[in-house]
Amino acid sequence: MKIGIIGAGNIGGNLTRRLTALGHEVRVANSRGPHTLTALAEETGATPVPVEEAARGAEIAVVTVPLKAVPDLPSGLFAEAAEDLAVIDTGNYYPRQRDGRIAGIEDEGLTESRWTERHLGHPVIKAFNGTYAQDILDRPRPTGDPGRMALPVAGDDETAKAKVRALIDDLGFDTVDAGGLDDSWRQQPGTPVYGLRGGVDAVTKALTEASPERPADFRG
Repeated sequence: MKIGIIGAGNIGGNLTRRLTALGHEVRVANSRGPHTLTALAEETGATPVPVEEAARGAEIAVVTVPLKAVPDLPSGLFAEAAEDLAVIDTGNYYPRQRDGRIAGIEDEGLTESRWTERHLGHPVIKAFNGTYAQDILDRPRPTGDPGRMALPVAGDDETAKAKVRALIDDLGFDTVDAGGLDDSWRQQPGTPVYGLRGGVDAVTKALTEASPERPADFRG
């Protein structure tokens, strides 16, 4: 499968490592340019490209950049992607630590991924936002393994969601359908499922225990 990864930090870098190891064709980009990704490319076989070219031909694109950087991504980012492109948003809103106050989230009450979707101009599927980056490398397990972790996945496009859930299964993790994008507050920072290393039952329970009120530590 052709996969574009936009953002080569901890999550983007480790997804690049795992996905190339599984045989996927990965194009990876960051804000500093492809020349800064030489080591990752040599390690993994991924193709470093400018951000504008990351999603060219992609069936899945992963946007894994700081939330404050989303509005600065180039327009037409997915213009040359496959027609049935699924976009994964891994982002989190950290107003005090990194992003500053974002009015659409604070004042309009948008979920973080709904806000991101509006800026990208393409439906997104929220996944990996509460996953420790190192777990992507260290914790894959075969299907049926009692220690297999589960990840919540939220989104409105059921076809895209199914494609993303299949990819996560391929990576060695179970998934739990966390509802539509407007339900994705259940997996935002400060919720019980955020950072949870649990199986399907634990993740399902944690999603039901979430409160829609944003914790004070995650308000601007």
